[in-house]
Amino acid sequence: MELLQKKIKEDGIVLSDTVLKVDSFLNHQIDPQIMYEIGKEFASRFREAGITKILTIESSGIAPSVMAGLELNVPVIFARKRKSLTLINELYTSTVYSFTKQESNEISISKKYLNEEDCVLVIDDFLANGQAAIGLADIVKQANAEIAGIGIVIEKGFQDGGKNLRKEGYRVESLAIIDSLENGEVTFTQDKAEELGR
Repeated sequence: MELLQKKIKEDGIVLSDTVLKVDSFLNHQIDPQIMYEIGKEFASRFREAGITKILTIESSGIAPSVMAGLELNVPVIFARKRKSLTLINELYTSTVYSFTKQESNEISISKKYLNEEDCVLVIDDFLANGQAAIGLADIVKQANAEIAGIGIVIEKGFQDGGKNLRKEGYRVESLAIIDSLENGEVTFTQDKAEELGR
């Protein structure tokens, strides 16, 4: 997705060889226009999959998920990282380790929003080690629902998450795959392929 890659190159900040900061448009301040384009792209890729629900995790996955839900005309469920007074009983739960925050969270959703008749698209903002996607997939399995695929806004192709999920048989659709963040520069997988092809 060229628009997303351009935005990452222009506004993303490389903090280290493994950390990319995109809080100016994705996970702190949200650029609604690019989120809309991202949502349309996910909808286009999964339109024929029979999606009935989109599942994400709070909070950075919500904006792209809502836009995809709008395009596919399906509800969006987001797994909560913290229990609330209204979210206490009849829950599907899983544990997720955050690479960026270096902490584990128990995520949960109400059982009334997901069941065995659902065909679910999992969406998240980043894919690094794949822990969030695995946790969300675990929740879908607990509900005996079907996982149509996993939509990722930005995949860190140099980490094992995407490879492991694909090896498990999941359909993973990443809109931008980063090959490297070395020397403070973002290189996308397609850039590397083009370079090798020269």
